[in-house]
Amino acid sequence: MTMTDKDHDRIAAAVAAAETKTAGEVYCVLAPAVSDYRETPLAWAAAVALILPAGALLLGFDPQTLTGLFGGWTVGHAAATEATILAALTTYVALQAAVFVLAALVVAIPPVRRFLTPASLKAERVHRAAMQQFLSHGLHATRDRTGVLLFASLAERRAEVIADEGIYKVTDPVVWDEVVALLIAGLKKRKTADGFVAAIELSGRILAAHVPPGADNPNELPDRLVVLPGPGKD
Repeated sequence: MTMTDKDHDRIAAAVAAAETKTAGEVYCVLAPAVSDYRETPLAWAAAVALILPAGALLLGFDPQTLTGLFGGWTVGHAAATEATILAALTTYVALQAAVFVLAALVVAIPPVRRFLTPASLKAERVHRAAMQQFLSHGLHATRDRTGVLLFASLAERRAEVIADEGIYKVTDPVVWDEVVALLIAGLKKRKTADGFVAAIELSGRILAAHVPPGADNPNELPDRLVVLPGPGKD
């Protein structure tokens, strides 16, 4: 989803308006995706390759029926049990390899890979990416430790709110759940800018109630949305 200049202007204006009523600093980051989850195709391929052939055997599948497809093994007489076993094992291993490659190729398709990636792994990657942005943009270095990061990832449809020490100690962490919900709702409706604006406005009200502005209220962080490149891109 492409963010237009109007979207960026709306978000910047919402941040500026929210910060006039608080000593807090709101910073917004949007990621197209936080990971390419390269391990997902390998994990699924290994699991399918281990389970599917074994399950087929339990259901009565005879590896000898595929012997001709994998090397043309033949047995001259019924007493050649070793050759029969070797042929069956060779067929089984070849079948596992074929299943592994096929499963890996299918799961490597981006929509399939995202769908089959465990939710817990997505949540961990989004949290890690949010923490990296919090630190790399200096939200931990504001004068009164009042930085608040609103982070959203399009591909994962997940969001994080990270509040620095000066905010965290005076607010109940639960109050930020609704801010996260607003961001996620915007992602799911493909109205990302609307989600950010709503989340910024609610964040502003929360911050105004707990961290009102002082006589000196400098703007320490840019009032703009940062859009990150996708995984593997500079």
